[in-house]
Amino acid sequence: MLHYLPRYAAGLLRRALAAAPVVVLMGARQTGKTTLARTEPFLADRLYLTLDDPETHERARRAAPDLVRSAERLTLDEVQREPDLLLAVKRAVDEDRPRRHGRFLLTGSANLLLMQRVSETLAGRAAYVNLWPLCRRERLGRGTPGIWSDLLATPVADWPGVLESRDEVPADWRTEVRASGYPTPAVALAGDDARSLWFDGYVRTYLERDLQSLATVGNLVDFRRLMRVASHRLGGLINQADIGRDLQMPRTTVQRHLNLLEASFQLVRLPPYSVNRGKRLVKSSRLYWSDPALALWLSGADSVSGAHLENLLLADLLVWRDGQAPAPDVLFWRTTTDREVDFVIETGDRLLAVEVKATTTPGLADTRGLRLFRQEYPERFAGGLLLHGGRETQWMAEGVLAAPWWRVV
Repeated sequence: MLHYLPRYAAGLLRRALAAAPVVVLMGARQTGKTTLARTEPFLADRLYLTLDDPETHERARRAAPDLVRSAERLTLDEVQREPDLLLAVKRAVDEDRPRRHGRFLLTGSANLLLMQRVSETLAGRAAYVNLWPLCRRERLGRGTPGIWSDLLATPVADWPGVLESRDEVPADWRTEVRASGYPTPAVALAGDDARSLWFDGYVRTYLERDLQSLATVGNLVDFRRLMRVASHRLGGLINQADIGRDLQMPRTTVQRHLNLLEASFQLVRLPPYSVNRGKRLVKSSRLYWSDPALALWLSGADSVSGAHLENLLLADLLVWRDGQAPAPDVLFWRTTTDREVDFVIETGDRLLAVEVKATTTPGLADTRGLRLFRQEYPERFAGGLLLHGGRETQWMAEGVLAAPWWRVV
């Protein structure tokens, strides 16, 4: 058995159980949902049932109302395998007078809000918590993501002091990318060969089992080809027409497959920043994976690239973002002249801009996007951060600090 590593999402999960009758813990298979649900002390008084067990699955299919009344506090694992079970949960909650907070904890390896087969969303009854793959500090046993909250709470002039006050050990981002955020390859497996075998089995299980619980996919070979193409476009703008031409696949099929990858927490779409929030919904998003190691394996590449470092930092941002209440927005910024900022964190009326460079010796040219972003939004600009692969922390321009990536995440 793997040693349990504390998860940052557990804090939000605990608060959600104290505030809602139903809490849904969602995330990709093998991210540690079951381990969290069965290990955290504040969940010890609950009856645990999983739909991975054939007998329990049969009970959920034939006698869902009786199943949901099995205990005062009930954890139901992998509920996406029987979506109609949610209707029984809804009825049980509605019959409660007064409603009991924390009565049901549901876990699922797919985003129930995006599943076409799910007609019941538990609106007004449920809180939703996402469990992403392990970030670096969770792998180290700290149970936290990067210091994004500290940076946002500190004037930009004081950022060097915040960074230097922490005794961090330098890390190689290439090694961290390959380590993966899935607990088994991250903690229990040593070496690329063992991880490669694990990823092969993981993708096979995902295609043959988890994917089918979301929707019927007629051609799994084409779906896997799309996964590989998407892994090669890491950090790029999503252009469904281009992907369709490359794969000789209808655009509607490309869109459907990308939606399925997102619904199962494999693919991450990063929206663009715009003052007009409506435009964020219609402009092209950037494409990333929830685990950069899986993206690297799918691509078949022998070496990692700067896009994988971006993905590594985004994975940390996702863990941090979804542990906040309310959750801030994590976006990117791109101008019509192709000036970019990799990540923009929007919280309240403040904007933290983050640029990522794999170089060990960043220069002024690497901050062009950050400096332009500061000029565009001077009143909301909380600071610019250039995260790089070196070891030096230094000011690059007014309000723009260059720092090693491992000092932040």
